[in-house]
Amino acid sequence: MTIRVLLADDQHSVRFGFRTILGAATDIEVVGEAADGATALTLTRRLRPDVVIADIRMPGMDGLELTRRLCAADAPVAARVVVVTAYDLDAYVHTALRHGASGFLVKHSGPALLTEAVRAAVAGDALISPTVTVRLLRELSRTTIAPARKPEPALSDREMEVVSLVADGLTNPEIGARLFITTGTVKTHLASVHRKLGVRNRVGIAQWAWETRAHTRMPGEQRQSPVGVPGRPVARATCSGSAGTG
Repeated sequence: MTIRVLLADDQHSVRFGFRTILGAATDIEVVGEAADGATALTLTRRLRPDVVIADIRMPGMDGLELTRRLCAADAPVAARVVVVTAYDLDAYVHTALRHGASGFLVKHSGPALLTEAVRAAVAGDALISPTVTVRLLRELSRTTIAPARKPEPALSDREMEVVSLVADGLTNPEIGARLFITTGTVKTHLASVHRKLGVRNRVGIAQWAWETRAHTRMPGEQRQSPVGVPGRPVARATCSGSAGTG
């Protein structure tokens, strides 16, 4: 299956860069480009792409309004939207996800993450830049009361290592390098973790790790009960790159 993509960004150089990156993937085809939200909406209705990659700051209709219209329950033509912007402000992230975006990337995230975000969107997942994910989880830790505990899934020591590194914001290649395993093996472990935790993406994995403090334990250590805000460590938020199955 070829994934059809529409690019919406007011900068020609950015659209050219995205087209070049996506054009290198054998399973992705760029079917159109738009320099503003209104044109992107019209082209989406005519070309029916699977995914729209939308910048936030565009003249006229911006990317957030475009996302709202394309992801609305009564939209005449639906498409998955991945928001890609240079401005990873919390207000933008919250609004994009609330409107139904299937991904939120900052433009310096790297080419691999862009292609993975497109694939994740088609799969029904929501891929968010690792740096943004960690920041959202910090906010969650300050504002959310821990829910009643559920029985903890039986994760292997290796899966616990992968979970811990996901919670620290590492990408799949970075996790593989840290654990001396291939990126494909990392994806296999993540798929198993998704199934055992009952979550859809790496955001859910990281949230589980925060709530159970899994990313502060070494394999084989006794699991601890969830902690509140005072004792919660701060995860690093310095990475960018591809995100594989999550």
